[in-house]
Amino acid sequence: MSTGFDWAPFLDVGVGVGVFLIGLGVFIAMMSLARTLRRVNGTLDVVDEQIGALGKPVSQTLSHVGGIADTADQTIARLSGVVASLEQVASSLAHTAKLAQEAVSPAIVNAGAAIGGISAGLRRLIRGNGSKGTEENA
Repeated sequence: MSTGFDWAPFLDVGVGVGVFLIGLGVFIAMMSLARTLRRVNGTLDVVDEQIGALGKPVSQTLSHVGGIADTADQTIARLSGVVASLEQVASSLAHTAKLAQEAVSPAIVNAGAAIGGISAGLRRLIRGNGSKGTEENA
């Protein structure tokens, strides 16, 4: 016993309409995505132009900073050489002062001894032959 009504064509049409609506929804979503990506592309083009315009001044600035750094390195190298020379001069002066002290110290001692000897000789000459008990010396 069949009722005589066949639902198969309605189901086929319903599935077809559903697939069409899903396809239409995907198409609309992709169109919106395409518009968004076009705007992003335009924005990126503007940003690319701005970066291109900044590239040359930034490059010049970095070159200038690099030149300053090179000049500073050269100056520091020169100063290192000057400091090394000054250290050598100071070392030489210290060595010279030490040598002068070593040369002069015995001469001063000898001069002191000579003055002591001369003063003793003068005392003997003034006092006489070295006799301490004479009445003339009193």
